[in-house]
Amino acid sequence: MNKLNVAIIGQGRSGRDIHGRFFRSEANDKFRVAAVVDALEDRRERAKEEYGCDVYADYRDLFGRTDIDLVVNSTFSHMHTPVTIDLLEHGFNVICEKPFAKTYEDGSRSIAAAKKNGKLLNVFQQSRFAPYYREIKKVLASGVLGSIAQISISFSGFARRWDWQTSQLYAGGNVRNTGPHPLDQAMDLLGFPEEVNVLSRLGRFDTFGDADDYAKIILMVPGKPWIDIEISSCDCYAPYLYKIMGSEGCLRATLGCVEYKYVDKSKLTPRSQIMEPLCKPDGTPSYCTEKLEFIEEKIEVESGAFNRAVKDYYDMIYYALTESRPMEITPEQVLTQLKVIDKIHAQTPLTVFA
Repeated sequence: MNKLNVAIIGQGRSGRDIHGRFFRSEANDKFRVAAVVDALEDRRERAKEEYGCDVYADYRDLFGRTDIDLVVNSTFSHMHTPVTIDLLEHGFNVICEKPFAKTYEDGSRSIAAAKKNGKLLNVFQQSRFAPYYREIKKVLASGVLGSIAQISISFSGFARRWDWQTSQLYAGGNVRNTGPHPLDQAMDLLGFPEEVNVLSRLGRFDTFGDADDYAKIILMVPGKPWIDIEISSCDCYAPYLYKIMGSEGCLRATLGCVEYKYVDKSKLTPRSQIMEPLCKPDGTPSYCTEKLEFIEEKIEVESGAFNRAVKDYYDMIYYALTESRPMEITPEQVLTQLKVIDKIHAQTPLTVFA
């Protein structure tokens, strides 16, 4: 198998500890890191040792190289759009870290640049391939939970933050930093509709910057279950990523475990509505109740979205580049997410610190 040459722009947490970690791992058999770009000299020196690659201080030093098959754009969030477009216009295939762009319009410009130059563009939404999420989709597809009333997603915890991700000028905040994971999954479950009714509230509670660290988001699409999303840095009791309520059962899931229970229909007593008062055998009032028997299932899965999910994501990219296979994740899908994010920020505009 011929390996593809990759250039990584940025050696921060995403560039080094997510993308780079995968490329350095035994799981990677399809890519070779040929170049790394970072403005910090110590990061460049570390990259030279870890990858045995060329290093640059400016991504534009890549221009003119014809041996780079793919560039990973792990720059600051507010730089995603200009750097992505510049790379596409200089003939590179690009994977852009999330958030894809700061606004719907910026994302549209990136897609237009990819089409104009005939280059691959994708967004690193690897959570779509997370083992827990794939199992959730299987359970939903099976129909055992019945008609779905509500899907609740919580990507929350309790933490203070004070780095650049707390700055609106850098496109920081929970919605743009953590939010692309649950929002991508939610839009996938809704079928990537172009229009979504959004009810949301943003807040600042534990952050040292001016960006949001709390978000409550409700997504509503006619004919679909409501999706309730929380992305909070002030939740000490956040054990479940997912809770799903259906007419015949429920599901709850963490990164490493999916549990669900559904009514055993073979043991249901036939019922129909009655309007007469309910009574016990002795004639005293009775509450309308019954003991239901459930079938319970538990699936232990590989934890997290930074191992198997990353490999599956890069397998998708490899075969798209080498065999022109269609990609399960597309930038057009992520564009629908950006439209939702624009609505969220418009509904609760937060003051930008001077």
